[in-house]
Amino acid sequence: MTTPQTFTTAVLIGRFQPFHSGHAALLAKALETAPQVVVLLGSAFSARNAKNPFSWEERAAMIACTLDEAQRARVSFLPMRDCYDDARWAAQASELVRAHVGEGAQVALIGYLKDASSQYLNRFPDWTFIAVPQQGEIEASALRAIWFEGEDACVTRALLAPLLPPAVLEYLQGWARLAHFAALREEHLAIEASKRVWGVGPFITVDALVKASDQILLIRRGRAPGKGLWALPGGFLDGRERVLQGAIRELREETGFGLLDATLEEALVGTAVFDHPDRSARGRTITHAHFFDLKNARPPQVAGADDAAEARWVPIAALAAMEGELFEDHFNILNHFLGLVQ
Repeated sequence: MTTPQTFTTAVLIGRFQPFHSGHAALLAKALETAPQVVVLLGSAFSARNAKNPFSWEERAAMIACTLDEAQRARVSFLPMRDCYDDARWAAQASELVRAHVGEGAQVALIGYLKDASSQYLNRFPDWTFIAVPQQGEIEASALRAIWFEGEDACVTRALLAPLLPPAVLEYLQGWARLAHFAALREEHLAIEASKRVWGVGPFITVDALVKASDQILLIRRGRAPGKGLWALPGGFLDGRERVLQGAIRELREETGFGLLDATLEEALVGTAVFDHPDRSARGRTITHAHFFDLKNARPPQVAGADDAAEARWVPIAALAAMEGELFEDHFNILNHFLGLVQ
């Protein structure tokens, strides 16, 4: 007779945007498996967007509302940064759990292997994976669509009620009265309208990271998606452009950057491709980022134009604190070239 394995900790990983009944089944299994449960909340430090409308603190509160007092005492919530690099992401998750529960813990990872997006569950060889069957046809993206696109509150509630824990349904109804909802709804509708016209990619974009005297040139986006967020100057590649040509063109169009092409080409010190399937809510978008280092040159005068409401030189020392104000994965691009955080 085989003795069942005993676990000290069960781990649950997800974005939970929002926390639905399928997620609740995973959490119930985690509570059944070990006395201590750690919930790792992904996309924790990124700016709000239509795909990730809730902060990690809001998601922790949302999930906690579904538990009784005794269960809440057993569950800890830890925020995780998006890395867009599977190996780094898994190392971050492992370190967060180790730091929280200590060395030698017997850890069970609770999850549902849905499709290729669930392959991250295979990256923890030191943990025992416990699979939970699919809990009906529930997709967080579809739930967000119902929530953002609903015109009648009664109909929206009726559609969501069978798919969400009752406490989460109440949470969503209350949250929809807060200031963030209208802007995120507008962004969701703009993204869906764009998909109907342009499809979901793959798209090719270009970005320009320009450094001068320890400052980086950023633009504030003037339209959805990401209206009001800071970003690197960039945009979609034109039909017959090379990616370097496109990056320089977008830089000029959005900031009025006045240096000669030859000067910028000489200042080019690095390029990188960012192709994570989830890096953009607009669809599969592969960007080519170009790092131009003007060394100690005086930052050229700039002004927002085209898609940019504003252009500004920002000290490198201030960028780490701006993570939650940056568009899509642009903090990750900055971090790749500048090493802002580990």
